[in-house]
Amino acid sequence: MIPLAEAQRFVLDACPPSPPRRVALDETLGCVAAESVLAEWPVPPFVNSSMDGYALRAADTDVAGVEGRVARLEVIGTVMAGAPLAASVGPGQSARIMTGAPLPAGADAVSPLEDCRTDRDGAVVVVDHRVSTGAFVRWAGQDVAVGDTVLERGSVLTPGRIGVLATQGTRDVDVHPKPRVGVLSTGDELASGPGPLPSGKIRDANRHTLLALVRQEGWHAVDLGVTADDEDALVDALAEAQPRCDAIVTSGGVSVGDLDVVKVVLQRQSSGTMRWMQVAIRPAKPFAFGLLDGSGIPIFGLPGNPVSAMVSFELFVRPAGLQMAGHTALHRPVVAAIAQGDFRRRPDGKTHFLRSVATVDECGTWHIRPLAGQESHQLTAMAEANALAVIPDGDGAATGERIDVLLIDPQMVTTAIEHHGGRA
Repeated sequence: MIPLAEAQRFVLDACPPSPPRRVALDETLGCVAAESVLAEWPVPPFVNSSMDGYALRAADTDVAGVEGRVARLEVIGTVMAGAPLAASVGPGQSARIMTGAPLPAGADAVSPLEDCRTDRDGAVVVVDHRVSTGAFVRWAGQDVAVGDTVLERGSVLTPGRIGVLATQGTRDVDVHPKPRVGVLSTGDELASGPGPLPSGKIRDANRHTLLALVRQEGWHAVDLGVTADDEDALVDALAEAQPRCDAIVTSGGVSVGDLDVVKVVLQRQSSGTMRWMQVAIRPAKPFAFGLLDGSGIPIFGLPGNPVSAMVSFELFVRPAGLQMAGHTALHRPVVAAIAQGDFRRRPDGKTHFLRSVATVDECGTWHIRPLAGQESHQLTAMAEANALAVIPDGDGAATGERIDVLLIDPQMVTTAIEHHGGRA
């Protein structure tokens, strides 16, 4: 058996970030920037009002509020958003102004509408308090100045960052594209759809599960269907898949004692790069990985048991796909949690990943509860789990002990980052 870290390094070394591609701005959500972008334009592009109110000269209000005195200012016009006022605001004058409208020349402050009153049918505005210079004014370049970095290379394109780029008139960005990941199930025993199962058949859960895991990462999922344990069928399936995929995931046929069709075909099509591994973990001990000839596409051979396939995806496919997409944070957060139940096991030279439910209390302390049904074919426990308890080789952990926990639920990951930055 080989250590988990060695197997992961072997995979990651063969899955570098994909070459950058120019992508339309509105298609970049979740992509990783392959370039830094500098601001060419100030934001806001001009001085404007942050409130509906009256643009004025602050000095004209110096006497307001002193011994009951007020400032009475002539209203010379109205400034609407997108329509600058041609006239300047002089001493003793003001202009009605809307939020976002350009501040007229001569004015240096705004008094909100609710802080003013008018008389003479709106021809005069009355201000009963002193207004400070710059009050409720947005200065040109206050948010973004020319030359500011508005997108860092390596950062993820979020809705906010896309919005900032839009303020610069950006139409497209160099990003590492999200990988197109094909999922193929193999096995004579597999069936799909409703109704009674033929004798000896089982329904294919792995393909649907793995496709969902691909989509959960925001990648492009390619359904490659099911192939029987037939060399020609598998060769044809891989040939058809390669132009459509950046990576291929198969399930089944990698354990000792399985039909060797998958092993034979992958070995033949990978020019010796394919490595068949017995990783020192449970579940997901059997694992295969290599690069297909010609295309150089990574192919992941996952075990056929449903839980093993999911854990294998989590430990190998997900980090590799993230790296291909340009990410540098490749692994889920690990937190230390207090065991709420016994996590017993037998020594076998492997690290065990036990399906569990993690919670965090109001003090930020993590707790972990084991689920029943820990065999690699029991998918229902995995469906309920939001974490994997990481139990090193030995006799396990007792109630009350602290153990490491790998958080596999996206909401739990968010909670971990908020509470502990990913590590308790």
